[in-house]
Amino acid sequence: MRTVTLPGGETVPAVGQGTWNMGERADQAAREADALRLGIDLGMTLVDTAEMYASGGAEEVVARAVAGQRDKVFIVSKVLPQNASRSGVPAACERSLRRLGTDRIDLYLLHWRGSHRLAETVAAFEALRAAGKIRHWGVSNLDVADMEEVAGLPGGAACATDQVLYHPDSRGIEFDLLPWCAQRGVPVMAYSPLGHNVQRLARSAALRAVADRHGVTLAQVAIAWGLRDGHVISIPKAADAAHVRENAAAAELALTPQDLAEIDAAHPPPKRKRALDLL
Repeated sequence: MRTVTLPGGETVPAVGQGTWNMGERADQAAREADALRLGIDLGMTLVDTAEMYASGGAEEVVARAVAGQRDKVFIVSKVLPQNASRSGVPAACERSLRRLGTDRIDLYLLHWRGSHRLAETVAAFEALRAAGKIRHWGVSNLDVADMEEVAGLPGGAACATDQVLYHPDSRGIEFDLLPWCAQRGVPVMAYSPLGHNVQRLARSAALRAVADRHGVTLAQVAIAWGLRDGHVISIPKAADAAHVRENAAAAELALTPQDLAEIDAAHPPPKRKRALDLL
């Protein structure tokens, strides 16, 4: 498994596992936890979740998956913006810790910007880090202006990642956000790397041609494409063994200049600033 380096020097897998939509049905929880465990065995030891997902249900699935192997796993979770005040962050963190069945979160993110001042959120994150409740903190769905604001705050230089939407049909971050983060050694974490609509991406003749040439799936091409510059962590979600194995194998797929040129022609990079794409 290739790795990406966080600002403090710690490395994490370039391909992790997402949990959005997990934990919503009790009768699927065991299957979802099994899928996450398989992914961990295959090297996808970064597992991303959030208090929002299934109102904490996804965190409980993660707890089942990491039971007995917590130290192998790098857990990422997120605080909702309405909870991102100086007092709300630690309370939300404690609830997540209980659901996750652990004493620390490896990377704790602000899910998106809300009404609470970023200075409050960052101060609360730094207090949690000092207390050992979290090891790193970061943000999600923040654009360059927000990231500059975070960087200018006391403790803001500790921001470890910005988790944003990124896939071949959503490339706006390449104009300014991705270079801004790369210059500062802050990796981007790509959620929904297979696109807003998997069926739409599946209709891409360019991605299909590349997949056929390498003898892989279109999804593997999309994930490998996102990893091409070494500054991106991809967190695809999979709840069945076959897809989990595909996602892990995507980390080893090396796309050629011809592959990338064909993808660029069909899914062109941005030529101007675009509003941050969100789901």
